Order: sequence, then structure tokens, then C-alpha cells
Amino acid sequence: MEFDKNLYQSLEAIVKQYNELNDKVESGTLGIHELKEVNRAIKRNKPIYDKFLIYQKLIDDGIQDEKVLNEGGDNELINLAKMELEDIKNQIPAIEDELKILLIPQDPNNDKDVIVEMRPGVGGDESCIFVVDLFECYKRYADKQGWKIKVNSSSYNAHGCDYIFFSISGEEVYSKFKYESGVHRVQRVPLTETKGRVHTSTITVAVLPEVDPVEFTINPSDLRIDTYRAGGAGGQHVNRTESAVRITHLPTNVVVACQDGRSQIENRETAMNLLRAKLYNKYLEEQQNEVSSLRKSQVGNGERSEKIRTYNYPQNRVTDHRIGLTLNKLDYVMMGNLDEIVNGLIANEQEEKLSQLKNS
Repeated sequence: MEFDKNLYQSLEAIVKQYNELNDKVESGTLGIHELKEVNRAIKRNKPIYDKFLIYQKLIDDGIQDEKVLNEGGDNELINLAKMELEDIKNQIPAIEDELKILLIPQDPNNDKDVIVEMRPGVGGDESCIFVVDLFECYKRYADKQGWKIKVNSSSYNAHGCDYIFFSISGEEVYSKFKYESGVHRVQRVPLTETKGRVHTSTITVAVLPEVDPVEFTINPSDLRIDTYRAGGAGGQHVNRTESAVRITHLPTNVVVACQDGRSQIENRETAMNLLRAKLYNKYLEEQQNEVSSLRKSQVGNGERSEKIRTYNYPQNRVTDHRIGLTLNKLDYVMMGNLDEIVNGLIANEQEEKLSQLKNS
């Protein structure tokens, strides 16, 4: 019976580990954090486990059929074994390809919630307006995915948004939303344009995985925490109390702020989540010897040439430059229908990783 022996052995090791993890959960001896991590690993490997059972049964059935053919005997039984063996041989390559895709190393952050920063880039008022437009698109997309969005901090001007910082929670948010990181370019006629000329502007989006405090701890002595009165709309409460919080991480000079929560305690917790996410990514990039920080690689300098996606309103067209995908239905996409773009990016990433896996 022909099948990929090396693949089979690798899968056996994963299945053994999967069973051991389930035994740990059933033992009831795990702490809350360890239980959370074990459940994540179980969830990550379950598709491989389920597919392996199908693969294993095909191989076992094929070996049994070959045994029948080798031993001879009843003609009807031999004919049935021949037919079944032929069918199994046809199925094996396809299921092996499926298993190889499942074995592609996954981003360990895929099942995490995210923290997102959106800011205007090049283009003045029109850039501020598009921050609002794209944020509304993201809200609709999150709603379609069953995710929850919470705005943590924002600043609006007469035309649009100077910046907005929000979190998204739900099922495997980072696995899909991470592709939004980068420079987004918009081409359209601004409302203030009297001659009908198309202007080009950009905004930047940074998507960071939310980090559990147990995963990455921060020394309290490294922090400077300032409180101040929140600005903007919010009624008498924000004007009378110092509910806004600004946290500076002194060793790295990373600064985060939050003012949209109902209390200083809530704003402080939200700001710490953002700080932890930023420092965690800084730590990872240092570990990986990357030249530039994750956030910088995501958002760049906001220049038009750094674009990952273009939204052309006059032609009702959206293009994702990373995979060369163009859709002539920008109005539909901006209603939160990002699946076609996101699925294309996921497929492209899987294809690249599978190619690397084969080469190695």
C-alpha cells in the first residue's frame, strides 16, 4: 500500500500529543492559564486529528484489500477488493495534500483578539474622512463575523477622525483581521473639491494581537502614569474629573493613552492592554532580529507608494496589491463585505507556506 510514510509518522506524533492534551484537561489538575493554553492547542490540532482518522482508515482498508488480493480465494471478494483498493489509491494523494495544508505552521496569535489603531496619512481632511469611512466598513465586517468592537479612544475634528483606537473580540479575530495592517489608499473627489478633480490620500492601520498579562508582564516601576481631563464630547463627567490616562513605558518611551472609558480605572486597564500589545510585538521583533518594528512594517510612513490596497470611488473599484486582486464593486465591499479579499489573502499565505514546506 503506497502512502507518504514520513507524513504518516509526523501525524502519529501529533495525534499522540493531541490525546495527551485531552487527558490533561480531563485530569482537572490544570490552572486557569494552563487550561486556556491547552484548550487552544487542542482546538488548533483537532482538524488534523479528525482528518488523520480518515487517512488512517483508508490506509488500513487498503492494506486489508491488498491482503485479500495476495491470498486469493472467492472471486466476488477479490473483485470487491480490487474496486475498493483502486478507489483508495485515488483518494490518498488528495487527502495527503489536505493534511499538508493543515500541517503548515500557524501564526500563534491567530486565535487572539486584536487592538487596532487607525490614523490619517497623506491627504489632509480627505484622509481624516476616510478613517471614518473605513472604520464604518470594519464595524459592518465585524458584525457579519459575529465579533464585538469596542472603541477605546478617538479624536474627531470638523471633517473626520484624527485617530481611533479600538479592540475587536471574538472567534479567531487576528487570523482574518491581521491582513488589514498597512497603508490604505483612497482615490475620489472630495466634497470640498469644486472642480471635480480626483484626489489621492492615505490612512494607516495597525493591527496588534491582544496579549494576556500572564503571557507578557511589565515591571510597574518602568511606567509613568499621568491622568488628565478627557477632551471632546462626553458631558459634565469628562470635564470635571481626570478620567483620561496616559502611560509611558520609560525604557522604550512607548506612550499610550485612553480617554473614552467611563472611569479612570477602565481607561487605565485599556491603556495597559494597548501598551502590553505594543511591547510584546517589540519583544517578538527583537527575538526575530527584524530590522524595523512590527508596527512600522505595518503602517510605514503613510506614503502613497507603500499602499496595500486602493479604493477607487469614481470607478467603483478596490484592488489589493499584495495578491493582485481587483473587484469592481467597491460599494459592496465598503458595506463590510471583505470576505472575498480576506479569503484570497489567506489562500495566498497558505500557498506560500506550503511551497516553503515542500522545499524544506
